[in-house]
Amino acid sequence: MFGCCVAGRLVQTDLVQVDNTHCVFNIPSASTVNHVCVFLTGQTPFPDGWAATVHWNWPGRGFQLLGMLSNQKPSAIFRVRGILPGQSSQSNGDMGMDDETGAAAANSSSVGDTAQIGLSMEPIDQVQQQVASITSSSKSLVLVRPSAPAPTTSDPVYLTGLILKNLFIYLTSFTHDNTLNPNNTVQIGMIQKWYDTLMHKLKVGGTAFLERED
Repeated sequence: MFGCCVAGRLVQTDLVQVDNTHCVFNIPSASTVNHVCVFLTGQTPFPDGWAATVHWNWPGRGFQLLGMLSNQKPSAIFRVRGILPGQSSQSNGDMGMDDETGAAAANSSSVGDTAQIGLSMEPIDQVQQQVASITSSSKSLVLVRPSAPAPTTSDPVYLTGLILKNLFIYLTSFTHDNTLNPNNTVQIGMIQKWYDTLMHKLKVGGTAFLERED
């Protein structure tokens, strides 16, 4: 019914049945795993109203909820690298497997580098509630991004904007309402005068006067 595939490896269908509603895949060399895909093979669908939670288990650390599968979502890819050690999912008990049971099912799980993908078949409303809980937890852990640094006159784009704003202020000072429109005309001598004044101020005091206008 289920299959799984670790990126860069062959597809696994060697499912270990724990009981009627719980099963596991043993994942060797788990410390090298980044992503794993879990899927329905298509041979047997879920009964109506049922789905499965998908869990990741490091030896001795309990099952951590990753997500779900259903007839409407028959496959999912999970990132398992970076899962915090010792952080069990809320549904650890629901998996019906403690560490000893998981180790027995693994046969070779005495090798510390073997992890497990666990699947627990449950009513779909219960599955959705569990998945919603980890989604909410993930949102609460989103880091606040640092604000972008304030622009400075060393940025040519920012400096150009300040110069053009200065030119705009200068030109609108010759209009009665301090606005420009397509009917306004400007003598080239006025632009030359603005340029000379701008260069003088830059040589004497730098760009500080431009930033005061911003």
